[in-house]
Amino acid sequence: MARLGFVQIPLTKVKSVRESLREKGLLKNFLKEHPYNMIQFRLMKNSSYVRKFASHPLRNYLDLAYMGNISIGTPPQQFSVVFDTGSSDLWVPSIYCKSKACVTHRSFNPSHSSTFHDWGKSITLEYGSGEMSGFLGHDTVRIGQLTSTDQAFGLSKEEISRTFEHAIFDGILGLAYPSLAIKGTTIIIDNLKKQDQISEPVFAFYLSTNKEEGSVVMFGGVDKKYYKGDLKWVPLSKPHYWQIALDRITWRGEVIGCPRGCQAIMDTGTSLLIGPSKAVAKIHSLINAAYVKEEYVVPCNARKALPDIVFTINNVNYPVPARAYVQEDASNNLCYSGFDGIMDTLSESDSWILGDVFLRVYFTVFDQGQNRIGLAPAV
Repeated sequence: MARLGFVQIPLTKVKSVRESLREKGLLKNFLKEHPYNMIQFRLMKNSSYVRKFASHPLRNYLDLAYMGNISIGTPPQQFSVVFDTGSSDLWVPSIYCKSKACVTHRSFNPSHSSTFHDWGKSITLEYGSGEMSGFLGHDTVRIGQLTSTDQAFGLSKEEISRTFEHAIFDGILGLAYPSLAIKGTTIIIDNLKKQDQISEPVFAFYLSTNKEEGSVVMFGGVDKKYYKGDLKWVPLSKPHYWQIALDRITWRGEVIGCPRGCQAIMDTGTSLLIGPSKAVAKIHSLINAAYVKEEYVVPCNARKALPDIVFTINNVNYPVPARAYVQEDASNNLCYSGFDGIMDTLSESDSWILGDVFLRVYFTVFDQGQNRIGLAPAV
């Protein structure tokens, strides 16, 4: 999931976000967040059958995270969750949790829901920046007009993490494969398909840049208005994470990463582009990034001067322009690298995580039914 250390700051104070995160000791974890330890509703006609398709809005928090609202229970109890392709479990805080993280967020009250069932099973979920422990329940989960009945979800009783304490979301909705989920549970995308809420086990993301509104997650199909050209399909190398083969990474025609091919994971819950330390160090040298107070600072004029960094996937080039991989902070007129070199939780030393820096440039379709990912330039 997105193990993100957020500080809840009013959007009118955007200029202080980095400073506030840094002061609380959360910035480093936030920027490196990844999980690898551990609506509108309408019918779309497609050829001879009708597809059930839903689009649900996401809120862009300062280009650092994307989250949307869901409800659990009868009557509905509202929560804000990260829609995360790097994990598979849904969980929210419960009223039985006394951790600081739970006190500062909305919590689920089972006694207030007539459709809640306690599984009587304790669970623990470990993330790169903390740990959640609690118990497993079943209830009705709604994402806009989509309804998943008898959906398994976790209720936290303890959240050991400063990052969860300051997070601007309440919980996590995982969208990776069942093999990553709590044993014996059914992931939400499978329940939606089984209960005829969507026609296909497919979802897609459009992530906006520099604006709070406009981002969406789609279930059951895709909306062409969010991308240009045709989708290019990439087979998964392993249907566990959303993992694909990456051919190479180049700069002005020179290979600067993944020289013999490697693996990459598409993760909506990771803010940056994460790769092996040596490769990222080389990229930082090329873009003249300087290490300052736990971050790599880049001259802002580089956003117009530097070339694209090209990710070649399945023999197709996906350029990421400097305006995407050099991120501007309007508060202090500084710019920061969109790359990070921490890979301590992935077993493959030459693996990459293509997080939001990449996914803002490319509309991405996650096709669980055919074990593939579709990519096209975002509008």
